[in-house]
Amino acid sequence: MTQSTLNVRAADPPGTASATKSGPAYSRSKWRLPRGKSARAWIASLAFHFGLMLLLGSVTYVATQEFKAAEIESTFDQPEPRREFETVIQADAIGNDSDMQSQANSAAMAAMSGQNPKTNLDEQLKELDDADFTLPDVIESPAMADLIERVEVSGEFSDMVGGVEGALDRLVAEIRQSLQERKTLVVWLFDASGSLKKRRTAIADRFQSIYSQLGQLHEQDDPPLKTVVAAFGERHTFITDKPVDDIAKMTEAVRDIVMDESGTENVYATVRDAAQKYYKYRTRAGYNVMIVVVTDERGDDEALLDSVIKFNRRYGIRTYTIGNASRFGRELGYVTWTYPDKSTKQFPVHQGPETAMAERLRLSFWGGSNRNMVLSSGHGPYGLTRLSAETGGLFLITDDVAGGAKFDKAVMRNYRPDYVSRAEYDRRVSQNKAKMALVQAAALTKNERDGEINVPRTEFRADSDNILRQQMTESQKPMAKLTYQLDQILSILETGEADREKISEPRWQAGYDLAIGRALAMKVRSLGYNSVLAEMKGQPRKFSDPKNDQWALIPSDQIISGARVKKLAGRARTYLTRIIDEHPNTPWSLLAERELSQPLGWQWVERSVGYAKIEERMRQAGENQPPRDEAAQKKRQQLQRDGPKGL
Repeated sequence: MTQSTLNVRAADPPGTASATKSGPAYSRSKWRLPRGKSARAWIASLAFHFGLMLLLGSVTYVATQEFKAAEIESTFDQPEPRREFETVIQADAIGNDSDMQSQANSAAMAAMSGQNPKTNLDEQLKELDDADFTLPDVIESPAMADLIERVEVSGEFSDMVGGVEGALDRLVAEIRQSLQERKTLVVWLFDASGSLKKRRTAIADRFQSIYSQLGQLHEQDDPPLKTVVAAFGERHTFITDKPVDDIAKMTEAVRDIVMDESGTENVYATVRDAAQKYYKYRTRAGYNVMIVVVTDERGDDEALLDSVIKFNRRYGIRTYTIGNASRFGRELGYVTWTYPDKSTKQFPVHQGPETAMAERLRLSFWGGSNRNMVLSSGHGPYGLTRLSAETGGLFLITDDVAGGAKFDKAVMRNYRPDYVSRAEYDRRVSQNKAKMALVQAAALTKNERDGEINVPRTEFRADSDNILRQQMTESQKPMAKLTYQLDQILSILETGEADREKISEPRWQAGYDLAIGRALAMKVRSLGYNSVLAEMKGQPRKFSDPKNDQWALIPSDQIISGARVKKLAGRARTYLTRIIDEHPNTPWSLLAERELSQPLGWQWVERSVGYAKIEERMRQAGENQPPRDEAAQKKRQQLQRDGPKGL
């Protein structure tokens, strides 16, 4: 075979040489096949090589077709990455009606569209080869992080749903949507405090209808919805340690929660431990995991907030809160407690503020009614609202501030608090002296009782000059403290005046103007108060009617304390009027209107109260009062003073 091949190849050079030497010799040259044994060897070699080429060609063709088929299949069959993208996109639920919501979706989809399908396939195959695999950290991918940041600055973080019924209806919709994506584990975390007993009972009563309604969407032999029930206070307990799908067990677990009397709510530690305990249902079993916090307070361990957010975002664990709205700019809210005799009393609980730091001064109003105005912020407490929103959930407001003024949701969208980390909040505040001054001044007015800076009395008994002078002397003592506090507040706020015009956020603009405007107004009133009291104390006036026995101070447009005080009054009106003009129908404008509703000056009026007759009636009533159960009275007084345990 080899020799015949060489003979064939060797035929070319001679022919070429002949043609070079003589053209006719080349033209008469012909190809000739080998004869005899050489011919048989040549034919055998040709057949062998042709068959080998056919075999190799067919193998290459089949392998190429199989690879192409696998590659095409991988392009259209990637359920896990698609499902995980849809899971995180639920964060848009917190941004309903947001102008930037569609932009966030488009940006995230565009960032993901450039990924190589074959690279994703290789990564999935590698994960499947590992027995202890973890689903991709979609929350940490660049596209997802970008999406979350966009939602953070544009969406709504809380929703006023109206009572437990409204909260549960919204939550059912969220669970149903989750079930449409994949199986779901819902972890209920109930505040075990006494003030939440009514809400826990209401939710337990609805469990049957909630889970029956959700269960109708799927086959019952393999329920796709599982539940965990836990309770927390100073410590926490997982009542159903393993997830259950028995509605009766869930209901019983909620009803059997033992009241925690510590008065401490470590909610963030509970969320952290629940997420760490059940996150593998997300990474290994392919479940969506939802945590639902039921409470009426803000939590006492907010230092854990950022670490909890980071963990839950990493594993795609959404957190929802069924809670109360915070009072506008206030740390304390109030819950109503009913005593065994059916009497009620409101006790303070930590429900706010709605911001990372207090941004509103605690100042009472001088003159008129409603001296400590109660307003709703329209938001939940800062920490739980951030936790819910940044993990893709919502803060569902069940109870708004009782008796508090409410404001239009569309208007207040432009005045949303800064829902950023404390470090970022501090950085933003430090970059503007007006913001820094507002936060520092608000902190200065905070005290242990979370009360307002109160104003001295304005009504004085005057059936004798000695009584009048004595009461005025007593009133001047708290006035000295008030004057000192106002001087401190104004000295801080005035350091930020130069940076006020650099503020672009409406909330901070209104907040600073209200703080300095109200502080100036109170300063004007305090200076005038001291002036008129000193005059009356030095030379008491005579009543025009001898039957009158009281001198009272009422607001007046006339300011008699000098040019300096009149200048301060002008500045106060400028700041307060700007709020009303630039921020109408907001808490800030309402407070500014209330401040300006009373003139800044003072004038005396005389009245008849009948102090002597009142004292005589009280004396007679005391003599005719039946004997009291002193022990029961003391016990009730103690309870009224200390309040019930476990709030």
